[in-house]
Amino acid sequence: MSVIRYEPTRYRPFSGFDRLFGTGFVPGFPANEDSVSDWVPSVDIQEEDQRYVVQADLPGVAPEDIEVTLEDGVLAIQGSRSAASDEEKEGYRRVERVTGRFHRRFRLPETTDAAAISAINRNGVLEVSIPKQEKLQPQRIEVQAS
Repeated sequence: MSVIRYEPTRYRPFSGFDRLFGTGFVPGFPANEDSVSDWVPSVDIQEEDQRYVVQADLPGVAPEDIEVTLEDGVLAIQGSRSAASDEEKEGYRRVERVTGRFHRRFRLPETTDAAAISAINRNGVLEVSIPKQEKLQPQRIEVQAS
């Protein structure tokens, strides 16, 4: 039996959302998220009747260290987690929680209401609420004879 290393930054079980939210290449931004991040937080994306919800796991990140921005239809979640100042005692020590900068970007669907986006950090989970707006229906224009 072989051992396979689990790499959460590469594992994307719901890649269908990538088409909806465009988490792949975003023009004007680096194509590889890992090249600008020390770590990549896990994210859940849910579509409800009236909104989309993005939940990012950010344990140990203070709300003032999180920045959520929207530019040209791209939602960006970025920030940093600093290391705890622990002194090593006798014996062994293991550090698995990654510190440093993180960055995630998502291209939002055209049906989002960009002016009403809100974010709240609760118990180490950042929740970004993205309300939907009515999709504009084609308008028929009457042609008049001269």
